[in-house]
Amino acid sequence: MELFIRRTGAILGMLRAEYRQIANRYFGHVKRFDGDAREICAQIVEGTWGGEFYRTSLGHYDFFWMRDFGTVAESLVNLGHKDRVIETLKWAMYHYRRAGTITLCIDKSGHTFNAPAKKSIDALPWLLHSLVVSDYTLNKAEKEFLQTRLRHYSKKFIDRKTGMLRSVRYAELRDAVHYDRSAYSVAMIGRLSYCAQKLGLTAFLFSPETYRRTLIDDYWNGKFFKADLSNNVYSSECALIPFFLHVVNDKDLAAETFDYINRRRLNRPYPLQYGEHSERFHYRLGMGPIIMPNYTGTTLWTWHATFYLHLLKRYKRPEYAKQYERFAELIERHGTYPELTAPDGSWYNAVAYKADPGMVWAALFLELPKPRRQSKS
Repeated sequence: MELFIRRTGAILGMLRAEYRQIANRYFGHVKRFDGDAREICAQIVEGTWGGEFYRTSLGHYDFFWMRDFGTVAESLVNLGHKDRVIETLKWAMYHYRRAGTITLCIDKSGHTFNAPAKKSIDALPWLLHSLVVSDYTLNKAEKEFLQTRLRHYSKKFIDRKTGMLRSVRYAELRDAVHYDRSAYSVAMIGRLSYCAQKLGLTAFLFSPETYRRTLIDDYWNGKFFKADLSNNVYSSECALIPFFLHVVNDKDLAAETFDYINRRRLNRPYPLQYGEHSERFHYRLGMGPIIMPNYTGTTLWTWHATFYLHLLKRYKRPEYAKQYERFAELIERHGTYPELTAPDGSWYNAVAYKADPGMVWAALFLELPKPRRQSKS
């Protein structure tokens, strides 16, 4: 009976998410906020706090998404919201333990589910990352639960002899695509390994160095970390996340990546284009180019823009100031923090999908220091 209730809750949660997504396409309203980019982002971050957890957006993603929260957890802590981050994690851990699993999503009623309906490679890594960056103190029951989930994760995704990612189907950040073991996935496993060690969790048996070495040996093509083992092409999350999460700390490789982005003008007119050669990938049913054209092609994803800006700042790149200002212009153009836009910066609209407004990702931008205004060349 308990299993039936959990599965029913997962189905209900997923159906509600799909309904809100479609309703937003035809009836959704984009609220504009007053102020400059930083003031807009501050209002959005405050608006996504619901008293128990941070929701993903002010639009149809009004529920908790582990991946999205994971990417902003450290920024929220640095912005002074550590108490809310801890509260969100306590809330999520309670519902995860009750469900006996770790999923990408939890709705307001506590139903755990995956969207799309596929177990993800990154929900557990982003959870562990969030626990580490917030200095969360695990109690005994939570620690035992995470040990169990790490063993399950290893059995499902990891080759027990080499520690490498197995060739299995799963969901990840670029959820529209079926990758062949993406660089993003390898980076997430590397981060999971590091965080498991920091949290005193011994159930994951392979070291972070295993995945750093794999990324450099098998994914670095001299210009960037390629998308996956079958596609020697650029995709922003695969190129940037290994650096963003400190799985690879190499200023020379980072510089090559930034130079490639500049040469290919992937940061024009605004940062940052999702990727190149989208026709080379296999798409999930219902998320391909007919129903969702250019969804993860040359569209500008604000998520990637903030990863990119953080890395430009970290590595003291000269283009940081100009790229920051361009991205601020995009936020001010729409009066909100859009999920994604068309290549020219206009709002993304497709047959069955419309970009969401007011993303919690705004915390990533808000954490960045405002550069000194430079004279335009």
